[in-house]
Amino acid sequence: MDRLASSPRLMIVSNLDHTMVDHHDPENLSILRFNALWEAKYRHDSLLVFSTGRSPTLYKQLRKEKPMLTPDITIMSVGTEITYGNEMVPDEGWIEVLNQKWDKKIVSEETSKFSELTMQSETEQREHKASFYVKKEKAQEIMKTLSERLVKRGWRDGFGYIAPRCCKGQALAYLHQKLKAAGKLPTNTLACGDSGNDAELFTIPDVHGVMVKNAQEELLQWHAENAKNNPKIIHATERCAAGIIEAIGHFKLGPNVSPRDVTNLSDAKLDYFDPAYEVVKFYLFFERWRRAELENPEVYLSNLKSACSPSGLFVHPSGVEKSLHDCIDKLKDCFGDKKEKHYRVWVDQVFPSQTDSETWIVKFKKWEQTGEEQQGCFTTVVFSSKGVKPTEGLTWVHMHQTWIKGTTPNTRDDWFF
Repeated sequence: MDRLASSPRLMIVSNLDHTMVDHHDPENLSILRFNALWEAKYRHDSLLVFSTGRSPTLYKQLRKEKPMLTPDITIMSVGTEITYGNEMVPDEGWIEVLNQKWDKKIVSEETSKFSELTMQSETEQREHKASFYVKKEKAQEIMKTLSERLVKRGWRDGFGYIAPRCCKGQALAYLHQKLKAAGKLPTNTLACGDSGNDAELFTIPDVHGVMVKNAQEELLQWHAENAKNNPKIIHATERCAAGIIEAIGHFKLGPNVSPRDVTNLSDAKLDYFDPAYEVVKFYLFFERWRRAELENPEVYLSNLKSACSPSGLFVHPSGVEKSLHDCIDKLKDCFGDKKEKHYRVWVDQVFPSQTDSETWIVKFKKWEQTGEEQQGCFTTVVFSSKGVKPTEGLTWVHMHQTWIKGTTPNTRDDWFF
């Protein structure tokens, strides 16, 4: 949150499984459409928050499987853990709030009295959350009885499997309070969910809400009983992340056309210089080039070459330096090499900074995924606006890449840009 000097234009708070991430979409197009829109138009002045029932262990596993962006804030374990940034630094204030009414010993004693409860894996047992499996037909009865017993033991309420006063909604309310105290309350907040544990997100004052098309019956029933006439909550006609994009447009929260939905990227002319959009647009071209999804590819290649400085350099993650023009010429060798393969490219955390009236430096992470394998690198690009108009786009002057720690470096000669 510290990177923003003023109030975020938009804060999106989204559940992950079956909301941001569509597990029935093998091409991951829904989330990739969102990624391109967010990095091109929102990352620089807005906040992305992932709110999930997953523990940190399962959350990190999902990130290795799906083309996910890096959020500014992560709310995990059904609201019991709030962390910030790439290092996922815990919110100590939130921990203090939870400690006021949480006694894990009492939870263990009371839950042990129910033979129907089966402890989940160790990774799902957190400091302020104990997780169990229970058959659906027994769940309501056990929750009612357990709740009553916990109240008798001194709990303010009986929400038995996570800390009292805590769930996704309470975590969001806490974040709003914290941002307001810092003078950075978001201009708009959009909460996104698909299941019952997302319902309380929609009860926070002044929050817009979207139930994605594939929302579960329990959430739709809650909406019918509690918020049917609330114009700030909609049931999207699109699944998962596509439904989030739909809601951005419905509530008029900002741009809602993903660069991935632009068929001819050469026609995407701007009235102002936009280095973040230039980066997103280039890597969409790059993906389509390797998947052989471009008409008139030679025209694209010619336009790309003209957008690069003749003296421009590319530093490969291996450390080898090449001219940008030579790299573009070499792209001819890889046209269609990923055709009909599960190959996608996306960029993450695109942060532009203007160093003078004609120069921008853009830093970001570039990712490629082929099948289940992900490879990524840190990338720095230098752009110049000298001698060009906004409709012509910025000139690429320099690109430098280094491998992201923890990913498998591509030692073959097929890592381009």
